[in-house]
Formats: sequence, structure tokens, C-alpha cells
Amino acid sequence: MKKLLILLAAFGLAALESQAQVVPPVPAPAPTPADTAWHTSLKVGLNLNESLLSNNWKGGGASSVGLSGLFNAQAHYRQGPRSWDNEADFLYAAQYTRGQSYRKTNDRLWLDTKYGHALSAHWNAFVSLNLLSQFAPGYDYTEATPRLLSDFLAPGYLTNAYGFEYRPNARFSLRLSPFAPRLTIVRDPARFQTLPTDVVYGVNPGHSTRWEILAAQILAELEQPLGPAANFKARYLLFTNYGSFRAQDINQRLDLTLTAKVYGLLSVNFQSTVLYQHDQDSGIQFSQGLGLGLLLTRQKPVAPAK
Repeated sequence: MKKLLILLAAFGLAALESQAQVVPPVPAPAPTPADTAWHTSLKVGLNLNESLLSNNWKGGGASSVGLSGLFNAQAHYRQGPRSWDNEADFLYAAQYTRGQSYRKTNDRLWLDTKYGHALSAHWNAFVSLNLLSQFAPGYDYTEATPRLLSDFLAPGYLTNAYGFEYRPNARFSLRLSPFAPRLTIVRDPARFQTLPTDVVYGVNPGHSTRWEILAAQILAELEQPLGPAANFKARYLLFTNYGSFRAQDINQRLDLTLTAKVYGLLSVNFQSTVLYQHDQDSGIQFSQGLGLGLLLTRQKPVAPAK
């Protein structure tokens, strides 16, 4: 009996000791933002400039007020070898000058979506769809009566590209598309014709669209931070039709955007576009704008502090 009591006591002590040593299971840590497959960013800017002169101001000039806005939203998905990249990049600027009324000074509408599959550490096979156009009517003011030059989807360029992408890092990408069919859209082309036989942005008379099936496209993008409060973005687009493969027929466009925060939401930004589009003009087109205003930026996951 004594031995039985001693044995039971030993078992009891062992049970108590084992219970004391049991540590409650630690729950698995919640996924951190860096673990998520989606990465998004948003940039919204609004700039205002004005000049006010009295009617008897002898220094000359005219009162004016200008307003410009930029919007850039990106959403990038990464899961294993698969990727899906989306971007909406909008820019619009206008100015009202006394004696000249309201005039547009800048306008850009860019939508792009791309699905890719990794072939190696830096190369992807991809298919993409992008739209390039403008929001509002544009006029030529060199004559007494303004002449309509462009409008929403007049022209509009819808390109479906297939090819390979080189991405050495998160800041730079180069898409090479040996097959990139493009649809040129001109809504109501009669508005832009002087004669019924005029070809409008490459679209033949009597039509509002033009297909270029056998075509190639190159798209290069760079988004480079310039310190903790500034960012530089460049986009170069080249498009050519195999049917008219001549140097003067290669369309090229370069968009540059520089944004820098001065204090809080206060920022300065610079935009410039250099364009050669043989269906629009035989020369090189150029536009630029500089503004001071408000800039709101959001990024998810939040970028680590530098």
C-alpha cells in the first residue's frame, strides 16, 4: 500500500510538472503588408496660378488664371511567376486669359494593363492593352477663328501588344513587342476635314477607325525616387507599322514628369512631352508645364524609411 501511495504521488507530481511546462500555442503572426501580393500607389496633384492686372496697368499684359491637375494610380500584383500591372495616368491643364477666353494647355489620358509570366529572374512573357488619348477638345488659335484639332478619342490609340519584358529592378522596365496590333479611333472625323478627301490622323475618308495589324511597339518606363520627397518618371513609346517600315514613319513619344514636395502637401511639379507622330505632323511636337500646388501621395504597402 505504501508503495502504491508513493507511486501515485510520483505520477501526480509528474503530471503537475508537465502541466506547468505546457506553453499555450503561439498564434501565427498576421501577414505583414510586405507579404501581400498587391502593391498600390496613388498620386493626386492640383496646381493653381494666377495673374491679376488692373485695366490701367501700364506694364502691359493681361489677367489670367490657370488650373492643372494630375492623377496617377497604379496597382501591381505578384504571385509566383504571375504578374498583373495596371496604371491610370491622367493630366489636364487649362488657362483663362482676359481677352482670350478659356484655353487648354495640356491634356493626357493613358490607361495600361499588362499580364506577365516570368521566364527568368529578369525576363517575362506578357500581353498588354493600352489606350492613349485626351479628355477635351483642342484648338488651333493662330487664325481669327479657332480651328478644332482634337477631342476625346479623336484621335485615340488602342494597342494590344504581345512580347517580352525586361525588368532588372522595380524601377525600370522595357517591353519589346514584335506583334502589337493598333486601332486608331477618330470620332466624327468630318469635324477635322477641310476637304472630304482629307485623311485624318491616318484614318481614310468615310471611316472612323484604322487597323494596323502587322505592327511593333517598344515601351520603356523609369520611375526613380530622387531622395525622400521627389520622384522622376519617364515613359518612352515607339510604334511602327511593318507595312511602312521607314524611319520617318516610326512614331515616338516621350513623357517626363518630375514631382517634389516642398513642405507637407505643398509641391512643385514639371511635365513635358516630346512627340513625333507622322500621321499628325511632319515635325516634332513639344509641350511642357511647370506648376506649384498641392500633391497627395499614398502607397500600400508603405515604403520603408530611407
